[in-house]
Amino acid sequence: MFKPSPEASRPVASTPVTFTFDGTPLQAAPEISVAAALFLHGVDACRDTPAGNVPRGPFCMMGVCYDCLVTIDGRPNQQACMTRVCEGMRITRQQGAREVQA
Repeated sequence: MFKPSPEASRPVASTPVTFTFDGTPLQAAPEISVAAALFLHGVDACRDTPAGNVPRGPFCMMGVCYDCLVTIDGRPNQQACMTRVCEGMRITRQQGAREVQA
């Protein structure tokens, strides 16, 4: 009934990628999400709410709640749980409300 996905059988990369979060260099396996990489380094909040600047972090880990929004390489409103961490990524904590562009 259940079959493994093709990705499940590929080997896991042994070479970590280097990225930055708020200017601090960090490393993680390239197969994981930005949210998972941040969790691994003890970062539990990746944005602040517009009302009261309350810290928020990944909650659902499946792209539904939008609590994991970060700015990646200058692009705001990126879902950390739905984005794989890559070499050289510059990730910053998102401040306030997300902006919707027309």
